[in-house]
Amino acid sequence: MSALMLGFIPLTDCAPLVVAKAKGFFAAEGLDVTLSREASWATIRDKVAVGALDAAHMLAPMTLAATLGAGGEPTPMIAPLALNRNGSGVTVSTALAAALRQADPVAMAETPVTARALARVIAARKAAGAPPLTFAVVFPYSIHNYALRYWMSQAGVDPDRDVRIVVTPPPRMVEQLAAGVIDGFCVGAPWNAVARADGIGEVLLRASDFWRDGPDKVFGMTRAWAEDHPDTLQAALRALILAAAWADAPAHRQELVALLARPEHVGADPQAIAWALEGEIVFHAGDAGFPWRSHAAWFLSQMARWGQIAPDLDLMATAAQVYRPDLYRQAAESLGLASPVEDARIEGPKAFFDGQVFDPAAAGAYARSFPIGRLSA
Repeated sequence: MSALMLGFIPLTDCAPLVVAKAKGFFAAEGLDVTLSREASWATIRDKVAVGALDAAHMLAPMTLAATLGAGGEPTPMIAPLALNRNGSGVTVSTALAAALRQADPVAMAETPVTARALARVIAARKAAGAPPLTFAVVFPYSIHNYALRYWMSQAGVDPDRDVRIVVTPPPRMVEQLAAGVIDGFCVGAPWNAVARADGIGEVLLRASDFWRDGPDKVFGMTRAWAEDHPDTLQAALRALILAAAWADAPAHRQELVALLARPEHVGADPQAIAWALEGEIVFHAGDAGFPWRSHAAWFLSQMARWGQIAPDLDLMATAAQVYRPDLYRQAAESLGLASPVEDARIEGPKAFFDGQVFDPAAAGAYARSFPIGRLSA
């Protein structure tokens, strides 16, 4: 059997890896897999880069950033499989939620909730000379950072000038909120639900409210490892595709929650884990595992928008280097499963909460189109 060391962060969307190991999908493909529970996304990135992990549950934009050398030394990575859609969300402390409701009850009653009330609270705090509110995200290159920034800026809040954004590992978000170190966060499940269940936080925006069927995590590895181990990679992809389908099945929900709740996996309350699985996180259905290059292009557009990468970068060319639908199709077809014919698609006005349309062929112009950002039109 081929031995593999795969990393993960304790989040609900590590489910395909956990299921593939626990239910024998890896073993059926001749893979002897060890799952390594890691402390932070930076640790995941670094261990994959140096080969301490063969592959991992990764933030989708992390594979793009690593390839470009954003935030560190360039390490070409690929993403041949998406692990899930949705699951993250914006949560604020109960004290901030009360202040938001007092500032603009109409905005707080909207569906989805806009950041208009937040803009009013920020303005009032500035006038009073109060320090800026602090929000946490899991990593600078993450859907969590980009969704929070997008949501705030849509209401006129500049996330670089009007608030503080800090990086905190997902499992520490709740304790930081409880201690008053941060006023809110954007993190993946189950930590939003844990804050809610503990009575210290209120979830304002779920990922599916921000971007219906939006991307989140991927199965990532270095390009060099993938090229050196093509058969092992295909075996792992087949196992993960089957595990994702298993995880989606309603009949397996109770067993899935119990698996994830184990201390060596997510180690959170089963009810908190179950909350995000009810109509929010999708692992396989609707081509959830397909690595759309348009998703990569959107991430890159936000990286350009906020000054994380060069503004003149060819975004679609970079997306094509990292996102590998060809490898996904090879694995899916060997299982008798159909895959989308196109590698990219336009995300229409019903996809995003503000009705914007994203055309990956014009990703650069899209990045420059926002009134708030670090680029000029």
